[in-house]
Amino acid sequence: MELTGEVQDIIYQNEVNSYTIARFETSDEETTIVGYLPFISKGDSLKVIGTYVDHKDYGIQFKVTTFEKLMPKTAIAVQKYLASGNIKGVGEATAKRIIKKFGENTINIINHDPIRLAEVKGITEEKARLIAESFIENQEIWQIVSFLERFNIGAEHAKKVYEKLGIDSIEKIEQNPYLLIDITRGVDFKQIDKMAMQIGIQPDYEERVQTGIKYGLIRATYNGHSCTIKENLIEFVRNLLEVSTETIEDNLINLTVKGEIIIEQREKEEWVYLTSFYKTEEEIAFRIDRLQKSKNMKEIKNIEAQLKKIEKTTDIELSEKQKEAIKAINENNVLIITGGPGTGKTTIIKTIIELYEQKGKKVVLAAPTGRAAKKMTEATGKEASTLHRLLCIGKLDDEGIYNKDSSYEGTPIDADIIVIDELSMVDMFLMDYLLKCIYQGTKLVLVGDVDQLPSVGPGAVLKDFIDSGAIETVYLDKIFRQAAKSKIVLNAHRVNKGEAFISKDDIANETNQDFFYITHKTQEEILKEVISLCTGRLQKFGDYDFFQNIQIITPTKKGILGTKELNKELQAYLNPNIYNLPEKANLGAVYRSGDRIMQIKNNYDITWEREKEDGKKELGNGVFNGEIGTITNINEQEKIVEVRFDDKKEVWYEFSELDQIEHSYCITIHKSQRKRI
Repeated sequence: MELTGEVQDIIYQNEVNSYTIARFETSDEETTIVGYLPFISKGDSLKVIGTYVDHKDYGIQFKVTTFEKLMPKTAIAVQKYLASGNIKGVGEATAKRIIKKFGENTINIINHDPIRLAEVKGITEEKARLIAESFIENQEIWQIVSFLERFNIGAEHAKKVYEKLGIDSIEKIEQNPYLLIDITRGVDFKQIDKMAMQIGIQPDYEERVQTGIKYGLIRATYNGHSCTIKENLIEFVRNLLEVSTETIEDNLINLTVKGEIIIEQREKEEWVYLTSFYKTEEEIAFRIDRLQKSKNMKEIKNIEAQLKKIEKTTDIELSEKQKEAIKAINENNVLIITGGPGTGKTTIIKTIIELYEQKGKKVVLAAPTGRAAKKMTEATGKEASTLHRLLCIGKLDDEGIYNKDSSYEGTPIDADIIVIDELSMVDMFLMDYLLKCIYQGTKLVLVGDVDQLPSVGPGAVLKDFIDSGAIETVYLDKIFRQAAKSKIVLNAHRVNKGEAFISKDDIANETNQDFFYITHKTQEEILKEVISLCTGRLQKFGDYDFFQNIQIITPTKKGILGTKELNKELQAYLNPNIYNLPEKANLGAVYRSGDRIMQIKNNYDITWEREKEDGKKELGNGVFNGEIGTITNINEQEKIVEVRFDDKKEVWYEFSELDQIEHSYCITIHKSQRKRI
């Protein structure tokens, strides 16, 4: 269907992708329109194409698939548009004076004789030119949206295209549509390619083939790879573009000459990198090597005697392997400690803290995610932070790189020894940034299990470090008696060896278990079981409070046992609104005080406040994907939701920002990897 009308009010607009909810008035009625509508403001005249949908929470809405901005026709409509805030130098009062002077001829005056705007009181000739330039710029933006829509490239990408290419966007895209691949990450190459074919680009056009090659390399990074075998890349591009191997080979050479890719010979195979990925790996290798070869300034003398003292004065009892690891830390500037669960990694970290702090050395602990950092803090008794927080990392660019300037050294970490846990989850770019922030002479201890969750980003840092043989590594393979009592630990090791879980019969009569088989035949029965476990049974079993000790994890978002339905069910049982407190509905969810929530995207700009131990307030910016917290208040008057995160940060979300959070009574397995403090 097609509707023509005017935007009466913007209910919600996402600043990143321009997803918009607005009140829209046609000549017949007022309706709610939803969709990707960049550069839309109150007062704009639009032609929208889409369908009516019946939202279960918000009722009838018009879902926009494409739209076109129309020039306002009446004097009142033109006045609203000028006063919308889109035109530089024009507010409500100025817009009113312009319309009073020129009426319905205003647009014609701005386009063809803008100096006449200086006839209006308060407008100089310089300001008149500024108004005209801003007005024309807005027209150009509208044309970009319409142009991209012709090729099924959604309006959500138009804003980024304009920001990168400016008012000449259409001309630049017509000359080389493949520019869009670099600008709008995630756009389907085939869409861009189809567009290029429609405007006459030849199949073997150099820019087409080279973009296809780079697209293949980018696709590989989505699966965690930093490079790919050349012959596999050629096969992918040949199928994608239907061009000859010779043409692809020629363009691989051209991209190499231009410095956009690097081809590395390894034994009998050639591996192809995007240059930024290769340079990052090269930088990591250089910095690790330099750190290792630095003078061992933090070495502790008579380490054997010091360890005996610690064993006497603490409850720590070290195995020979653990002593070997600690001595290796003392002898090396960089050391890897690897082993599965229950093999004593935490005891080593606790001993390192005790040993070096007794000598007046500063020990800093960190982990890639909040969950890992929190676990590290609880296990060692010493505060650990996330790597993002430790490194004060800001926004990433489109490739996921923190800072493309290879000469940038980062902010140095004030520490004598740095211990990073769960290194398997650290990607290559985070590792590179970490190394840029470490003084030469600082000791770096890297702890992890290669069989644990891999990094979300590209690079298998821990595995590659170990496989290289270039870094001293201590392998822990003995499960300690206390850990061996845990069937979770035993099963983890069995899986890593390719063995099946301990059978149900073998644990049927054991007490103090931490691993159970619960069998049901239907999803409905499983749902009842989960609710029963969370609403009393586990608390009786081990004094486990849901909000403090329990996390439900499921593989999927959809269905009865998906996160969406489970979150609704668990909220109803665990946090019912019995006192009729304020609630806020958003995107199918209803939020109330006491709800457990998770941040689901990085927000580097949002402000937080935290009370320190001395009672003083600490202010900062940034809440990151995976951080867990609790809603503490909903203020309907100020349209604000207050959240206290598990690291005690207090954050205030406007109602329009609630797309950044979701309930976390139940989370996906994937999200559990990203779970932060």
